[in-house]
Amino acid sequence: MKELKLEIITPTKVAFTGNVKSLTVPGGLGSFQVLFNHAPLISTFDVGSIKLENEQAETNEFATGGGTIEVKNNVILVLADSLESKEEIDVRRAQGALMRAKQRISNRNKEEIDLIRAEAALARAINRLKFANSYSSSSSD
Repeated sequence: MKELKLEIITPTKVAFTGNVKSLTVPGGLGSFQVLFNHAPLISTFDVGSIKLENEQAETNEFATGGGTIEVKNNVILVLADSLESKEEIDVRRAQGALMRAKQRISNRNKEEIDLIRAEAALARAINRLKFANSYSSSSSD
Protein backbone atom coordinates (compact mmCIF):
# COMPACT_ATOMS: atom_id res chain seq x y z
CA MET A 1 0.00 0.00 0.00
CA LYS A 2 1.32 3.45 -0.94
CA GLU A 3 1.09 5.46 2.25
CA LEU A 4 2.66 8.40 3.98
CA LYS A 5 3.75 8.66 7.59
CA LEU A 6 2.13 11.73 9.13
CA GLU A 7 2.78 13.52 12.39
CA ILE A 8 0.84 16.65 13.36
CA ILE A 9 2.13 18.60 16.34
CA THR A 10 0.61 21.68 17.98
CA PRO A 11 2.13 23.74 20.80
CA THR A 12 0.06 21.75 23.31
CA LYS A 13 -0.04 18.20 21.98
CA VAL A 14 0.87 15.60 19.40
CA ALA A 15 -2.45 15.76 17.57
CA PHE A 16 -1.98 12.89 15.11
CA THR A 17 0.55 10.18 14.34
CA GLY A 18 -0.10 7.50 11.77
CA ASN A 19 -0.16 6.47 8.15
CA VAL A 20 -2.31 8.26 5.59
CA LYS A 21 -3.03 8.04 1.87
CA SER A 22 -3.21 11.81 1.42
CA LEU A 23 -3.10 15.12 3.24
CA THR A 24 -4.62 18.42 2.09
CA VAL A 25 -3.60 21.71 3.71
CA PRO A 26 -4.70 25.33 3.13
CA GLY A 27 -1.93 27.05 1.20
CA GLY A 28 -1.64 30.78 0.63
CA LEU A 29 -2.80 30.44 -2.98
CA GLY A 30 -5.27 27.63 -2.33
CA SER A 31 -5.24 24.18 -0.82
CA PHE A 32 -2.58 21.71 -1.84
CA GLN A 33 -2.48 17.95 -1.49
CA VAL A 34 0.38 15.65 -0.56
CA LEU A 35 0.32 12.14 -1.99
CA PHE A 36 2.77 9.21 -2.02
CA ASN A 37 6.18 10.15 -3.51
CA HIS A 38 5.52 13.89 -3.29
CA ALA A 39 8.56 16.06 -4.01
CA PRO A 40 10.41 17.34 -0.93
CA LEU A 41 8.72 20.45 0.40
CA ILE A 42 8.90 22.94 3.22
CA SER A 43 6.07 25.47 3.29
CA THR A 44 3.82 27.50 5.50
CA PHE A 45 0.07 27.06 5.37
CA ASP A 46 -2.81 29.32 6.27
CA VAL A 47 -5.89 29.35 8.47
CA GLY A 48 -8.39 26.84 7.08
CA SER A 49 -8.95 23.12 7.22
CA ILE A 50 -6.62 20.15 7.08
CA LYS A 51 -8.02 16.99 5.51
CA LEU A 52 -6.43 13.59 5.79
CA GLU A 53 -7.43 10.32 4.22
CA ASN A 54 -6.44 7.36 6.39
CA GLU A 55 -5.54 3.82 5.38
CA GLN A 56 -9.23 2.80 5.45
CA ALA A 57 -10.07 5.60 2.95
CA GLU A 58 -11.90 7.55 5.69
CA THR A 59 -11.53 11.31 5.57
CA ASN A 60 -10.95 13.33 8.73
CA GLU A 61 -11.04 17.12 8.72
CA PHE A 62 -9.68 19.60 11.26
CA ALA A 63 -9.75 23.38 11.64
CA THR A 64 -6.28 24.89 11.79
CA GLY A 65 -4.82 28.27 12.59
CA GLY A 66 -1.98 27.82 10.10
CA GLY A 67 1.54 26.55 10.52
CA THR A 68 4.40 24.83 8.71
CA ILE A 69 4.63 21.59 6.74
CA GLU A 70 7.65 19.52 5.75
CA VAL A 71 7.48 16.61 3.29
CA LYS A 72 10.46 14.34 2.67
CA ASN A 73 10.72 10.67 1.66
CA ASN A 74 7.00 9.99 2.25
CA VAL A 75 7.15 11.45 5.75
CA ILE A 76 5.04 14.52 6.55
CA LEU A 77 5.64 16.70 9.59
CA VAL A 78 3.00 19.34 10.29
CA LEU A 79 3.65 21.96 12.95
CA ALA A 80 0.23 23.56 13.39
CA ASP A 81 -0.55 26.66 15.41
CA SER A 82 -3.81 24.93 16.34
CA LEU A 83 -5.74 21.86 15.24
CA GLU A 84 -9.31 21.11 16.28
CA SER A 85 -11.90 18.60 15.22
CA LYS A 86 -15.47 19.84 14.86
CA GLU A 87 -16.28 18.35 18.27
CA GLU A 88 -13.38 20.16 19.95
CA ILE A 89 -14.42 23.63 18.84
CA ASP A 90 -15.88 25.74 21.63
CA VAL A 91 -18.45 27.73 19.63
CA ARG A 92 -19.18 30.21 22.44
CA ARG A 93 -15.49 30.96 22.83
CA ALA A 94 -15.08 31.37 19.06
CA GLN A 95 -18.09 33.72 18.92
CA GLY A 96 -16.56 35.78 21.73
CA ALA A 97 -13.21 35.92 19.91
CA LEU A 98 -15.01 37.01 16.74
CA MET A 99 -16.78 39.85 18.51
CA ARG A 100 -13.60 41.00 20.30
CA ALA A 101 -11.59 40.98 17.06
CA LYS A 102 -14.31 42.93 15.21
CA GLN A 103 -14.45 45.45 18.03
CA ARG A 104 -10.67 45.91 18.08
CA ILE A 105 -10.59 46.43 14.32
CA SER A 106 -13.50 48.91 14.35
CA ASN A 107 -11.86 50.88 17.22
CA ARG A 108 -8.39 50.91 15.69
CA ASN A 109 -8.43 54.71 15.27
CA LYS A 110 -9.44 55.29 18.89
CA GLU A 111 -6.87 53.04 20.54
CA GLU A 112 -3.52 51.64 19.65
CA ILE A 113 -3.88 48.02 18.53
CA ASP A 114 -1.86 45.54 16.54
CA LEU A 115 -4.07 45.45 13.44
CA ILE A 116 -2.34 42.41 11.91
CA ARG A 117 -2.85 40.45 15.13
CA ALA A 118 -6.51 41.50 15.35
CA GLU A 119 -7.13 40.51 11.72
CA ALA A 120 -5.46 37.13 12.32
CA ALA A 121 -7.66 36.56 15.39
CA LEU A 122 -10.72 37.45 13.30
CA ALA A 123 -9.71 34.97 10.58
CA ARG A 124 -9.19 32.18 13.12
CA ALA A 125 -12.54 32.83 14.79
CA ILE A 126 -14.41 32.90 11.47
CA ASN A 127 -12.67 29.65 10.44
CA ARG A 128 -13.64 27.90 13.67
CA LEU A 129 -17.25 28.99 13.39
CA LYS A 130 -17.51 28.03 9.73
CA PHE A 131 -15.93 24.70 10.50
CA ALA A 132 -18.37 24.09 13.33
CA ASN A 133 -21.26 24.98 10.95
CA SER A 134 -22.28 27.76 13.30
CA TYR A 135 -21.20 30.78 11.29
CA SER A 136 -23.88 32.52 9.25
CA SER A 137 -23.80 35.55 6.97
CA SER A 138 -25.92 37.41 9.49
CA SER A 139 -23.10 37.30 12.09
CA SER A 140 -20.54 38.79 9.68
CA ASP A 141 -22.07 42.29 9.62
